[in-house]
Amino acid sequence: MIDIAARIIKNKKPIVIAFILFTIISVVAQFAVSVNYNMIDYLPEDAQSTKALELMEQEFDGAVPNTRVMVNDVSIQEALIMKEELASIDGVSDVTWLDDAIDIKTPIEMADKETVETYYKDDNALFTFSVASGKEVEATDAIYELVGDDGAVSGEALNTATQQKMAVSETMYAAALLVPIIILILVISTNSWIEPVFFLTAIGVSVLINLGTNIFIGEVSFVTQSVAPILQLAVSLDYAIFLLHSFSDYRQKVSDPTEAMRLAMKRSFPAIIASASTTFFGFIALTFMQFEIGSDLGLNLVKGIVLSFISVMVFLPALTLLFYKWIDKTQHKPLLPAFKNIGKRVVKVKVPSLLIVFILLVPAFLAQGQTNFIYGIGDQPESTRAGSDIAKIEEVFGKSTQMVLLVPKGDIAKEEALVRELEDMNPVKSVLAYVNTVGSAIPAEYLDQSVTEQFYSEHYSRIILQTNTEAEGDQAFNFIEEVQEMTKGYYGDEAYSLGEAVTLYDMKNVVQKDNTVVNVLTVVTIAFVLLITFKSITFPIVLLLTIQSAVWINLSIPYFTNSSLVFVGYLIVSTVQLAATVDYAILLTEAYKENRKEMSAMKAIKKTLDEKIFSIAISASILSSVGFILWITSSNPIVASIGLLLGRGALLAFIMVVFFLPACLLVFDRVIDKTTWKANYYKEK
Repeated sequence: MIDIAARIIKNKKPIVIAFILFTIISVVAQFAVSVNYNMIDYLPEDAQSTKALELMEQEFDGAVPNTRVMVNDVSIQEALIMKEELASIDGVSDVTWLDDAIDIKTPIEMADKETVETYYKDDNALFTFSVASGKEVEATDAIYELVGDDGAVSGEALNTATQQKMAVSETMYAAALLVPIIILILVISTNSWIEPVFFLTAIGVSVLINLGTNIFIGEVSFVTQSVAPILQLAVSLDYAIFLLHSFSDYRQKVSDPTEAMRLAMKRSFPAIIASASTTFFGFIALTFMQFEIGSDLGLNLVKGIVLSFISVMVFLPALTLLFYKWIDKTQHKPLLPAFKNIGKRVVKVKVPSLLIVFILLVPAFLAQGQTNFIYGIGDQPESTRAGSDIAKIEEVFGKSTQMVLLVPKGDIAKEEALVRELEDMNPVKSVLAYVNTVGSAIPAEYLDQSVTEQFYSEHYSRIILQTNTEAEGDQAFNFIEEVQEMTKGYYGDEAYSLGEAVTLYDMKNVVQKDNTVVNVLTVVTIAFVLLITFKSITFPIVLLLTIQSAVWINLSIPYFTNSSLVFVGYLIVSTVQLAATVDYAILLTEAYKENRKEMSAMKAIKKTLDEKIFSIAISASILSSVGFILWITSSNPIVASIGLLLGRGALLAFIMVVFFLPACLLVFDRVIDKTTWKANYYKEK
């Protein structure tokens, strides 16, 4: 490390220039990285809905309907004209309405009432259609212009368009709130007005380079785009703080700034590498998710941690030595009083701290697995246009979700029997198929292709179901299982199903498997890093118990408050919180371990808390601020849930590290001494 430090210090100007150039190139390159808002693209290739979608794209020109539009106060003839106008919008295809379900040349009073009211009720017309991927914003804008303020639009395409529009503005809004808060926290924690700028510059450069290097990936998910930059800033800012605090300490002991930086790099390297390693391996666990939004975020965070580490250990020393006089000129007195006798007060409540946590532990562990989960994007708030439109449509037509079945073509009798069974199912409002729309008695080859193409391809028959279930939930998922079992009885494994509800059903099955894999990998990899860092069997157990307890308590709160939780957010935060906040425990334990070599356990823990609680509080407040600001500023339920869980999790981890961890270190002092290699604990004579 000494040789590397010497070379970095010697080449400080070229290093700073090189990093600035890389940053400029990365800023330009990030505009070429596309953002994917379609969650189905992140399901594994062997998922049933993924296979079904590929098959339908091969066999049929049309896509699965993903948008509903309601137009008020229209006659049947006006509705038909509106249908044509909707179909003419670029990106819109397969507009379906009443004329596709019945022959409207005959009086609609003679048709099946339930079928009619699926599309036309009280002079309101409801159209369903598909908006092509990548054209959601333009298409939905054109639809709103066509239907006006009285019309209503809902569906996956509108959700995607809304998220695309809000993503950039919300990220800028979050940054505008976050940067001043972080600067304020850092100004309070340092003795120089300019020093926080050095912290943010070093990490900011690594964040921008990380965004730019995504060009080699080509595409990132909307979750990664919204969360990764801010999360990288929050979890790696500690590295810069460790280095510059060491530099400040050595400046008071050594007159030469170059020598002070060399010593600071040597001293801070073990703490930075330990902190980066736990976070690195924690994020590596996300890359093993089958649901690739997690692996996409994991890859970006792993890349970000590596770049932050390089930036702090290479760029920051060079930058600081070039401009250290600015730090000297902007010195100020400490803005907060010194923390005194904190350790003495914490030690007094060690028994209650242990009792409270051990009482909460089992209920929290059980409750965090019983939370009511949401697997999709969730409902839009009614305060938004999208949310109020959903309410308008459901008030007239009720809830509706479409499901598409692809079954082998050829056996009319079998298809007719299946359609009859589907029509008799309780949640089904209507079924569109050749056998009940055109008629099983009329051979398809005698009809014009324009009549048959929506039902038949070369090899498959398409059946469209309208149901009154939600897009997800127990009722929707049970219905999907029943339909899949029914079609399997007729066609075996040759039948396929797809639609929003089917996608969410597959997502549920995939992410629940991911949950076990990711959590086990996170704990095992972090435990391994802690084992190497502390050369102890007991320290990793105590540290992991401390942070994992905070994770369980955090994730159990939605169960006790009877609120739903977005599962992707739950899964990501269960990993990120552990990986990001275990640093607090490492910082306190490292200092305690050194102090314990010179004094008794009680004196060591008091001294450690007095010395380190301020540093831990600064780190926790930054991460917590990041989380809560994401929660406040994001309209995307997945991003908002990650923010809320992260903000709350950082606070809980801070409380656990300050109260529970010291109590454990005192109680298990003798065990730790015996299970730690070369502990060299102080022994009273």
